Amino acid sequence: MMDWTDRHCRYFHRLLSARALLYSEMVTADAVIQGDRERLLAFNPHEHPVALQLGGSNPARLAEAAVIGADWGYDEINLNVGCPSDRVQEGRFGACLMAEPELVAECVAAMRARVPSHIPVTVKNRIGIDAQDSEADLNRFVETVAGTGCRIFIVHARKAWLQGLSPRENREVPPLDYGRVCRLKAAHPELTIVINGGITSLDEAEAHLQHVDGVALGRAAYQTPWLLAEVDRRLFGTAGAAPSRRAALEALLPYAERHIAAGGRLNNIVRHILGLYHGQPRARAFRRHLSEHAPRDGAGIDVLQEALALVEGHGAPALAAAE
Repeated sequence: MMDWTDRHCRYFHRLLSARALLYSEMVTADAVIQGDRERLLAFNPHEHPVALQLGGSNPARLAEAAVIGADWGYDEINLNVGCPSDRVQEGRFGACLMAEPELVAECVAAMRARVPSHIPVTVKNRIGIDAQDSEADLNRFVETVAGTGCRIFIVHARKAWLQGLSPRENREVPPLDYGRVCRLKAAHPELTIVINGGITSLDEAEAHLQHVDGVALGRAAYQTPWLLAEVDRRLFGTAGAAPSRRAALEALLPYAERHIAAGGRLNNIVRHILGLYHGQPRARAFRRHLSEHAPRDGAGIDVLQEALALVEGHGAPALAAAE
């Protein structure tokens, strides 16, 4: 979810679900160590629980980055061994590392040794890559990494083709194999196995939870974020009604106003909320208004208020909501 799940996206998603664990974009270990940490790592306290997703293949550098992430207050440090993009492969991180389980284990062990024990170090991986795609290969990978003490694996149920397919094609080809992830969990009841890939509804999530420990939502949560509003009640058993779309958007107004006052642009936030009214009457007018007006220089929260009025049809919210 690179370029998607930034701090503004996560803040918005937290307004919809208080319980879901949120993940950062993948950040390379070298960027964390050498780059602008305020830009790369800062997050709003309301985002908790939130995990930092790292990319890399150098154990010492990953360990240093993991310590930095822990010091910044992240609740989990995750090593991404699932991203198939070309630029990830060129840097020797992401899904290509599934061909080197011993190196992944070394990386996780180095991170685990440096991070406080209450912060889990987890791994996000695929069910296989290229010709390395048997269940025996997947079991060997997981068992090797679990030998370091890693107990949580977020498993994308689609094999990654690193040769011959683009990242976009890797989203659809080859087909998903949820059964393999379920069998992995059955073979390793001592591990926490979270299933990922192509899950588009909470009905599907509930069905998967009969066989695995958790469900990761990616594009569905981003493109149709309203499904997160039922997560707390349906998946965590939390009492109480979900917030309305209107209430969530009004709760975002003060955040947007502070961001603009600090020199940010409205569109930094608005680009993440375009799907909030997906499938609802006047959703197109909502998206069009935001898409046309939020990117303009000087755009303020009035753009959000106008879009809300368009879709809700109850007039613009009071300015007091943004104070």
